[in-house]
Amino acid sequence: MVAPKARAPLSQTRGVVVSTHVQKPGWFTVNVFNRMVAWLTRRGLSVWGSRVLAVRGRKSGEWRTTPVNLLTVDGRQYLVAPRGHVQWTHNMRAAGGGELHLGKRVEAFTATEVGDDDKVPLLRAYLKRWKAEVGVFFKGVGPDSPDADLRRIAPDHPVFRITVKS
Repeated sequence: MVAPKARAPLSQTRGVVVSTHVQKPGWFTVNVFNRMVAWLTRRGLSVWGSRVLAVRGRKSGEWRTTPVNLLTVDGRQYLVAPRGHVQWTHNMRAAGGGELHLGKRVEAFTATEVGDDDKVPLLRAYLKRWKAEVGVFFKGVGPDSPDADLRRIAPDHPVFRITVKS
């Protein structure tokens, strides 16, 4: 009997290492925290920079929503996936963009995935702002960690630069 061929866990595409890392949220996060943040954000109250991300499902074409933290560095906006390669990151890659909601304000945008080599300062800025909320998902790496540590975890955390459509 021949064993099935194992798939490689990582693939290289356009300078971005696509990892299989996913940290699934617990019951409290899904059923209480995310719902509370999304509810407040939909009513126009940003919780530490929160937005509701809407992106089309890559298979269904239906709009999918999740609360996210909008990071701004040097006047540019980014979305970071602290839990790794979760559903919204796969959908974002397929759709190439989405919408950010804050109350009644809706901003349509295009998204470009950031290469791993360019993620270090973005991950550092993200952790400086939201370490208390998401630090547990970064394998002990914090905003003051050496660049080598941030580079090591970069493939596990997709980052998208967003450009608001005018």
